[in-house]
Amino acid sequence: MLLLAVCDDRPMECVDLARQIEQMLKQSAVDHVIKKYFSGQELLCSKETFDMIFLDIKMPGLSGMELAKKIREQEKQSLIIFITSASEYVFEAFEVEAFQYLVKPIQCRKLENVLEKALKRIQTDENAGFLLVSADRQTRKILLKDILYIESVGRIAKIHCREGTLETYEQIGVLEDKLSEKAFFRCHKCFLVNLDSVDAFHKTEITLENGETIMLAKRRYEDFQKAILSYMKGKGGIL
Repeated sequence: MLLLAVCDDRPMECVDLARQIEQMLKQSAVDHVIKKYFSGQELLCSKETFDMIFLDIKMPGLSGMELAKKIREQEKQSLIIFITSASEYVFEAFEVEAFQYLVKPIQCRKLENVLEKALKRIQTDENAGFLLVSADRQTRKILLKDILYIESVGRIAKIHCREGTLETYEQIGVLEDKLSEKAFFRCHKCFLVNLDSVDAFHKTEITLENGETIMLAKRRYEDFQKAILSYMKGKGGIL
């Protein structure tokens, strides 16, 4: 699922642009969420990491260009598409690695072209694999490569990442379905492991690359062994 933001201090223009993007993505059958912001400060206060940000440059307070610089300072790799009624900022836009630059009024054909290019960029990005979950009253984007394992504790799923742990009320079975085509394996009723983080294993336990250990159900040992060996072959491992 893609997470997009539209930021414009003119609410009507912001809502209208979000509506156009919504229609185009639906026609392309792209699973997505679009969030609208009416000031640069409002977007900056959001802790979410967006795949695409449609950003008006001329806004009171925190301008779109200033906001883009702060986004880059946070090392967020969102695709920034500037929206403005003037074209004199086009060279400055390159300084913040803007993906595209659209001049108002936005032509439908040009918007479609930008969306098409952005989707291709995201699909070919090696970090495109991610999981969206609700945590801390926000929709959080977690790169799959950062997840070590997911643990079910009562009604909570704890997502253990390389840089910390997030908690969500999504059931581990639902997360398993979402990750069914990725390199994750349900090794125990309480654990879903990222095969890329496995360092060693035996019949009842898996050791992860950070030294942690999680349980491996005996009845799932053979299937896990097949899954991890297949994964290793796919990654070029020598067996």
